[in-house]
Amino acid sequence: MSNLRKLELPAQGLNTLFGVQDQNIKYLESLLDVNIGARGNELLIDGDERDIKTVEQILRDFGDLFADGNTFTDKELRDAFKQIAEDRAYTLRDYFLKARFNPSGKKQVAPKTANQRKYLDAIAANDLVFGIGVAGTGKSFLAVAMAVDALFKKQVSRIILTRPAVEAGERLGFLPGDLQDKVDPYLRPLYDALFDLVDAERVTKMLEKRIIEIAPLAFMRGRTLSDAFIILDEAQNTTGEQMKMFLTRIGFGSKAVVTGDRTQIDLPRGQKSGIKEAEIILKGLEGIEFVYFTEKDVVRHKLVQMIVKAYEAHSNEQEAGE
Repeated sequence: MSNLRKLELPAQGLNTLFGVQDQNIKYLESLLDVNIGARGNELLIDGDERDIKTVEQILRDFGDLFADGNTFTDKELRDAFKQIAEDRAYTLRDYFLKARFNPSGKKQVAPKTANQRKYLDAIAANDLVFGIGVAGTGKSFLAVAMAVDALFKKQVSRIILTRPAVEAGERLGFLPGDLQDKVDPYLRPLYDALFDLVDAERVTKMLEKRIIEIAPLAFMRGRTLSDAFIILDEAQNTTGEQMKMFLTRIGFGSKAVVTGDRTQIDLPRGQKSGIKEAEIILKGLEGIEFVYFTEKDVVRHKLVQMIVKAYEAHSNEQEAGE
């Protein structure tokens, strides 16, 4: 049965809410079973009762936030709408007042999907979190953002970023230079995330003082890492022994995040991925949380989302045929 509800918003707010050529409202209508029209300052909402209630909550929050002087971009509003449609307990107020954070004063970070938000909440609440899913879902970037945030809030005294140095079909051993030159290509994505979040000069100083350390996983052996935020990236390329070695490095006052993509394992044939083994062994242990990302969480170019989906379908077909 169709229902009709009316709500009033200030005229200026309506322009922001509707967006360029009404794109924001059209997007909200596409996410929920509603039609939203405007007559002057009055909004008319028609559709499913549950969806109308969600829209009413969004509009009330928007009105309050707008009245308090908050500003919104079209993209931010659409990201918020998407997350609310996926999780009705989440609100526009949560998105604009709680979910966004600025780790070092350079760049604001906000979860763009419900799973990204779940991941950030899990990292805040647990000492060990596994972020597992396809490329482009923000696993590494968000983990680095949380690490920078913890460092600047003095919750930890250093950040350690590490990756297994496994060659993805390329041989780097013959390249000129010392060991650091040879391993830097593997670690480059971690540097990129850091420089995106913190001023280059500051990063360079912290690297020199070893407040931030970026190193291949092999360098972690024999160490106990206390009072640190530790990230193991590309963990699908660890062996079971390497994963165990890494997890047993975690010391007092430390937090660890392990990220990996099970569809991109570059280990030699026959070697089992440490992340797959960890899922089986550690599932259900208190203080450890696994967060899974899908192609819906891909926040890169739309093409990337389609490519990821196509490769995943192909991989599933091959596994079914074996």
